[in-house]
Amino acid sequence: MKLTEAQRADFDTEGYLFLPEVFSPAEAALLRAEADRVYQLDREEVWRESSGTARTAFAAQTYNEAFRRLGRHPRLVDPVMQLLDGPVYLHQYKVNAKAAFDGEVWQWHQDYGTWARDDGMPEPRAMNIAVFLDEVTAANGPLLFIPRSHKQGVLPAGHDLETTSYPLWTLDRATITRLAEAGGVVAPTGPAGSVLMFHCNLVHASPANISPFGRTIVYLSLCHVENHIRQFKRAEWIAHRDFTAIDCLADDCLLELTTAAAE
Repeated sequence: MKLTEAQRADFDTEGYLFLPEVFSPAEAALLRAEADRVYQLDREEVWRESSGTARTAFAAQTYNEAFRRLGRHPRLVDPVMQLLDGPVYLHQYKVNAKAAFDGEVWQWHQDYGTWARDDGMPEPRAMNIAVFLDEVTAANGPLLFIPRSHKQGVLPAGHDLETTSYPLWTLDRATITRLAEAGGVVAPTGPAGSVLMFHCNLVHASPANISPFGRTIVYLSLCHVENHIRQFKRAEWIAHRDFTAIDCLADDCLLELTTAAAE
């Protein structure tokens, strides 16, 4: 999958790009079922909310075949290589849940702020590309973006170790207010199988999910191979240390699994 020049320009200006229904309903359903399997595992990579429901499963590509294939899918890797102008490696892989009624907040932050401070990533030559495994609506805890906030560079942040189960470098209210007054706040929504790309400096968050409808999103954090991390404070399953360029699989690699399951 290749981005058009207009899409690349939109990404540069706004800091994100929403691509509806990149994956078929069958592919999304397969991944959604595999997410449920992963969340049931008793592994250190699977983090939970205070309620006990799953919050995020790190490095699922290392212990689940469907997510391994997704991590090497050309529909995800090729457009990121376009935007980063070269080969990329997998810095982080997360299967994030917002469980019905119990999905907690992700505070306002920039991902590169964490990657720079905790992992020693030299430059913001990295980004996120996400796949919706459920329909994401205004009600079930969508991502919130402040458009064009990536143009601000790395902003001052504090290390929040208390709000949720996951430590995060977060932005204060005054900063968020200033940015939102200038750029507004958007919440991209759409059906399962849709893809969302966003710059590693784009300020974002997500609210708690108090609706009866859960939502799951898979995030690949991809980094240019020349920009690999230099610091190893965090566990390898959080910040990966294999800087090998991703070698993509065939476009139908997920459909092969759906066919095998049907047989």
